[in-house]
Amino acid sequence: MKCPFCSSENTRVIDSRPADDNNSIRRRRLCDDCDKRFTTYEKVETIPLIIIKKDNCREQYDRSKIEAGVLRACHKRPVSAEDITNLVDEVETEIFNREEKEIPSTIIGEILMDKIKNLDPVAYVRFASVYREFKDVNTFMNELKKMLDR
Repeated sequence: MKCPFCSSENTRVIDSRPADDNNSIRRRRLCDDCDKRFTTYEKVETIPLIIIKKDNCREQYDRSKIEAGVLRACHKRPVSAEDITNLVDEVETEIFNREEKEIPSTIIGEILMDKIKNLDPVAYVRFASVYREFKDVNTFMNELKKMLDR
């Protein structure tokens, strides 16, 4: 493992323990060259998941895209980074539990919308406005009304 500070490959593990989700291992490492410590996480490699986009093109699943969308929706909202990570973990678990090799992006979007709705109402409206591609104010207001009626 390369040191992120000095790029030396002379590093060693000084502590290992299960991470919070019990699906990965957290390792504390020490660089023998610069004496700095850093943390790495080891996860089980899952079957490659292919996402079918709206235009029918396919691409490999990328967790960072989900995280980026949730982060944008939660920008300047009272939502902790831990809450966002937990939400993305839940979505990812739900996606992989389907045990499908290909999954439409629309299903991922709907799962995300359900989870964000419980996290923060403003973040939900922000995410919905991009995901549902509101074309005018009326469609935006219809979505708000649905949310307020619940």
